[in-house]
Amino acid sequence: MNSDQSNIRVPAPCIIDTGIVVNKLDMRRLLADLGRVHYIHTQDGKWQSEGEGFVIEVFADPHRSTLVANHALYLNVYSFDYLELKRSGERESYFELVQENRHLQLIPLSNPLQEQHTSHLNAAALEAVLTEVLSAKLDAEMDDEGTFPF
Repeated sequence: MNSDQSNIRVPAPCIIDTGIVVNKLDMRRLLADLGRVHYIHTQDGKWQSEGEGFVIEVFADPHRSTLVANHALYLNVYSFDYLELKRSGERESYFELVQENRHLQLIPLSNPLQEQHTSHLNAAALEAVLTEVLSAKLDAEMDDEGTFPF
C-alpha cells in the first residue's frame, strides 16, 4: 500500500429518513428516544402479533434478550442484524428491526419534538417554583431575625 492510499478517508455514513443501519451503537441511538410505539411482529412474512407499548430500555448486550410483554419493550440491538428506516404513505418515519426472517416493526406514537418542548416547559416551571420558594424562605428569615441574613 502506498502513502496515497493510506491517506484516503471514507466519510461516515449519512442516513436521512430512509436507509439501513447496521452499526449497533447507531441502532441504539435511533431507538433510545422512541417512547410509545405500535409494534408489529412478523416471521417468514406472516403476522405473529402486534400491539402498543412503551420502549423502556434499549441496550446492546450479546447475552440478553429482547423482551416485549405487558406493553413494555426492552430492545437489545444484538437481537437484530440491522435496522431499516422507512417512511409510511403519510410520510411518517418508522423502524423495522430485522433478524433473518423475523421483523419487528416499530411505529412511533410519540413525538420527540413535543416531548422535548414539554420537558423544557416543566424545567422552566420547576425553576420558577424554586425561585418562589427560595424567595419566601429568605423573606421568612428576614422577618424572624429582623435583619438581613447576610
